Amino acid sequence: MTSCPFTNLLDPSSYVGGMPYDELAKIRAAGPVVRIEDPLTGIPYWVVTRQQELDYVSKNPQLFSSALRSPFPTEYEDWMVTEIHQRTIIGMDPPEHQIVRRIVRSAFTPKNVEGFEPELRAHARRIVDAVAGRGACEFVEDVAAELPLIAILELLGVPIEDRKQFFDWTNTMIFADDPDMSISEEAGQIASAEVIGYAMKLAEEHRKNPKPGLLQALLEGEVKGRSITEEEFGWMFILILVGGNESTRTVIAHGMRLLMEHPDQLQYLVDHPERIPDACEEILRYNTAFIAMRRTATEDVELGGQHISAGDKVLLHYHTINHDEQVFGDDAMRFDVRRAQRQPDLANQLRSFGIGQHFCIGSHLARLELRIMMEEIVPRLRNPQFAEAPKFVRSFFVNAIKEMRITFDPERAGAGNEAA
Repeated sequence: MTSCPFTNLLDPSSYVGGMPYDELAKIRAAGPVVRIEDPLTGIPYWVVTRQQELDYVSKNPQLFSSALRSPFPTEYEDWMVTEIHQRTIIGMDPPEHQIVRRIVRSAFTPKNVEGFEPELRAHARRIVDAVAGRGACEFVEDVAAELPLIAILELLGVPIEDRKQFFDWTNTMIFADDPDMSISEEAGQIASAEVIGYAMKLAEEHRKNPKPGLLQALLEGEVKGRSITEEEFGWMFILILVGGNESTRTVIAHGMRLLMEHPDQLQYLVDHPERIPDACEEILRYNTAFIAMRRTATEDVELGGQHISAGDKVLLHYHTINHDEQVFGDDAMRFDVRRAQRQPDLANQLRSFGIGQHFCIGSHLARLELRIMMEEIVPRLRNPQFAEAPKFVRSFFVNAIKEMRITFDPERAGAGNEAA
């Protein structure tokens, strides 16, 4: 068997300058399923490059398991797989997965999420108010990070004054994968432990003074007739925190980057603000928050014309799926805020939130936050320019921007209130 001589998509250095769009296009052109070597671990993997095959893998967990190894692309020691990954919702297969998912899904239904809009809108306006008159900001921390963090912490019952601590903890966990950052893997583990410790204190307070909400749903949830353990609660808390915070922060930051790199399209949205919801779907398509997930073949199976053996590592690379020319046309690699006008079903065609049993439970909230932030940013941060090149996280898992310093025309006092 010959391997395709392409860039190792599980090498963090492949993402030093952001997403390697051209290299992904080459891999996608080689076929829907391509075998790639990983010299870093010595374990080769199959990367799924097209939507049809990704959907098949995602909808057949009996053939492609999240629980057999880790759902994360990295190789982990056996104890981490059994003690941590297989006990979290994204590391579960049916029927356990559906049982645990049921515990939290009520908090993220479209009806419940729509009820958050007035409060989220008020927060978003305050966030933009804080920078609009300055004419410059570090967009990731000052703008993109704020609303997703506030929203998820409020859902989890965390006081808003603690949000900076959670911002730092989240960064430490994420940047532990970045060899350029002075953050060790041990520091990432310590941050995770601190978050779990905080969650345990919240749980203790909730038992003394119970309040309805997501925290109550987690603490009172049952799995196969038993209450979830403290350990399970702690890891579910972390997953909801990171999934609901980092992912939307990343999409908002990349959305601003893309609009700045395409000023004609930004101007189109300034002139046609009613098209911002459509533009948000293109932002979600073009740069997913999470790059890839892993599945493990449970038996020999044919996929995309390739023979996959039991135990093989299969990589679902959502970025290349979202640029699949067979789905999005010959211009799939072009960012176009008008795409949804030509492809009305765009929201259902993109795979930024996955598909199948592990479809992102917070997708409605993420879309709402992205739309609200863009509706507040686009009219008010006029003529934005990069003060310096954006700095990306070197990670094959999280498509984050570390820092993005920008300038824009300062807003005169009171203009924001007039816009509102």
